[in-house]
Amino acid sequence: MYARPVTDATDEGWMLAAVAAASEVRATAHPNPWVGTTIVAGGELVATGATRPPGQAHAEVAALEAAGDRARGATAYVTLEPCSHTGRTGPCTEALTAAGVERVVVGVLDPDPRVRGTGVQRLREAGITVDVGCAAAAVEEQLAPYLHQRRTGRPYVVLKLAATLDGRTAAPDRTSQWITGPVARADAHRLRAESDSIVVGAGTVRADDPTLTARDAEGPDPERIVLGTAPAGARVHPCTEWDAPVEDLLDHLGGRGHVQVLFEGGATVAGDLHRAGLVDRYVVYLAPALLGGDDAPGLFAGPGAATIAAAWRGRIASVTPLGEDLRIDLVPHPRPTEGNP
Repeated sequence: MYARPVTDATDEGWMLAAVAAASEVRATAHPNPWVGTTIVAGGELVATGATRPPGQAHAEVAALEAAGDRARGATAYVTLEPCSHTGRTGPCTEALTAAGVERVVVGVLDPDPRVRGTGVQRLREAGITVDVGCAAAAVEEQLAPYLHQRRTGRPYVVLKLAATLDGRTAAPDRTSQWITGPVARADAHRLRAESDSIVVGAGTVRADDPTLTARDAEGPDPERIVLGTAPAGARVHPCTEWDAPVEDLLDHLGGRGHVQVLFEGGATVAGDLHRAGLVDRYVVYLAPALLGGDDAPGLFAGPGAATIAAAWRGRIASVTPLGEDLRIDLVPHPRPTEGNP
């Protein structure tokens, strides 16, 4: 409906450069989408830009500021459809038009109801050539939390787990610090910084007394939420205590604009989330350690699949070495209702 498919390898290369620029601001842009832009003229890179913290310039404007007059007649590669409305900043479509950009290549359309194709429409009405769908798979992967929240109204649920190689999350005496090494723990803090909120069960608070901050990463601390009641002197305070169903919590957080919520609860919380089908991404940190028995807790508590045929199966999105540990990202197969509108 919006444009012919983009198959030009040069276009894809410039879009992937925009994806790389966006990756640098993942923890500082949210709850705004972390968008990247490259501006190219005469086959050469003129400028790059990425979304600045909320209230500041979007990626397109940041790139245009860096390009200056060189943007006139150039092509802009933008990972997400430029906005066409006024919020805390002005419309990016107007900025691209005023700068004299001749062509805009868009990775994916923005499902936000305030945009949803109107950005492309405004650019075309201004006489700018627009192509949509360049490197769409890479952009969808990068912007998965934002796109999910805008499409469903709920935040993207990340379940973080840490285990020995034989799948144990603690020793039989329930000691669990530390299963993984410092590099993996720092990466987990980056995951916290990328999330708007973090959720644990009251049992985890009583057992480990965590702070749940992103102290080892660049970016803000997530809002802290405890399922149940946190002890008065727990370090997690100030926090929100939640006693209603988790589904209601997700609706509540989505309504407040939370794009990603990180669950770090123990095996009981993890098992409940998994069986309810509420997890959008499993992040499993595996340590090269073996407890070597069946008397230590596993990743999930509660009943599992009764047969191998009933086992939950997803897709391994990535495997990342972190010091001596591994990070494995596991995602469900796409739901029939999801996809780029």
